[in-house]
Formats: sequence, structure tokens, C-alpha cells
Amino acid sequence: RSPSPPAISPSNSGAGASWNAVARFPGASTLKLPIAVEVLRVLRSRPARGSRLDRLVGEMLVHSDNEAANELETWLGGSVAGGAAKVNATLDALGLTRSHIYGGFVPVSQRRPIPLRLESEPPFGGEKHTTAWDLARLHRYLHLAAAGRGPLVKDLRGDFTPADARFLLFVLAHSADDGKIDRYIRRPGVAVAHKAGWIEHARHDSGVVYWPGGAFVVVVMTWTESRIGPSADVLAGRVA
Repeated sequence: RSPSPPAISPSNSGAGASWNAVARFPGASTLKLPIAVEVLRVLRSRPARGSRLDRLVGEMLVHSDNEAANELETWLGGSVAGGAAKVNATLDALGLTRSHIYGGFVPVSQRRPIPLRLESEPPFGGEKHTTAWDLARLHRYLHLAAAGRGPLVKDLRGDFTPADARFLLFVLAHSADDGKIDRYIRRPGVAVAHKAGWIEHARHDSGVVYWPGGAFVVVVMTWTESRIGPSADVLAGRVA
């Protein structure tokens, strides 16, 4: 039986918490967001409405389409590997150094700082990877950029604009992959701009929650040696 949705308390304190936030996990489709960031940085504006790039960004973020992600990487760098290298350079420039993309995606149908400790880390090979801390900062940077603040618009070489950030947040808020961090908190007056990712052994969700009291970032990453199931989505919903 699903638990009842928790009440939302009226707080906007700026507080935060983490557990195992710097452990690297297989990043899966969460790393499609930095691909979109790099596309908009290179374009210097949002894609023309109805254009091929506009369609690909929407398919990649709303429906998590792998082939669209591969096409965008190829557009960025001439190949999926070349595009991944450009995305990785941008991640490094933002200080998100524990995130990395290897090639493309397999096609398928004033507070104390948040403590950053490594409690445990799943074993896996050399595939794309990221951490909860890197994903949290990337979503925070996107939120700040929408208001013309933060490193995406202030420190990154290129022309990633506040309009670009607002466009990406709009697309993320229309993700078709629901029932994760939005499971218990999506209601009138609340918007969840998020990007999920999953493979056989890992299941994640990350995003920004906008509600009448402000905004907060949520990242939940899970991994198991056996096939992972929807209990990971329930956990993400309960954390949010």
C-alpha cells in the first residue's frame, strides 16, 4: 500500500542534507541534461521552434530518447565520442569533475555546508558516471541561470543565457517519466523539473521542485547487484 503524501511545511530556510553524495554511480539518462546544456551553450539561443534540434532536445528530455541524445552528441562534436568530449569539457569547467560521459547511449525501444562523505560506491566498469552532488549542483546552476545568476551564465565560456535556462526548465517540467521525485508532491501550485535515468542495476532521479514556499533540489541515486525495481521510485518520492 502506498503511503499517504507527506504534508508540505512552509519553510524556505536554505537548509540541506545529504548521504553518500559524492559516490559515483552509473549515470544513465541523468547525463542527458548536460548534453542539452551544451547544445544551448553552442547555439547561443534556444533551438528554433519546430526545428530538428528543438525536436531532438524535447525527445531527449521529455521522453528520454537515447537516439535523440546520440544525434545531439553527433551534432556537437561530429560523432557521439566527439560530442561527449565537448560535454565533459563543460562539466569540468563548471567544477562537476566527478561526472563523465563515455560516448553515446544504447538505443532502446548561510548554513553549515552539506556534508560530503563517501559512504560506499557501487562497482561498475568504465561507462558514463556521475554523483548526487554533481547532479544537484547542475540543477541548482540551471535554476540560478534562469534569473541571470550563477556559473552557467557568469563563468562558462560561450553564450548560455537565462532564456536558455528557462527553456530547459520548461522542457524538464514536462517530463513524461513521472512517479519518481514527483510521486507525492505534484499538486496544484507545484512544478517538478526533473531528469530521471535508469539501467538494469541503477535507477535515479534529479531535479528542481518549485512550490509556493520557494524551490529546492532533490537527487536520489540507487544501485543494486540484482535488477532494480520501482521501489527506487518510491524512495525518491519519499525523499522529495
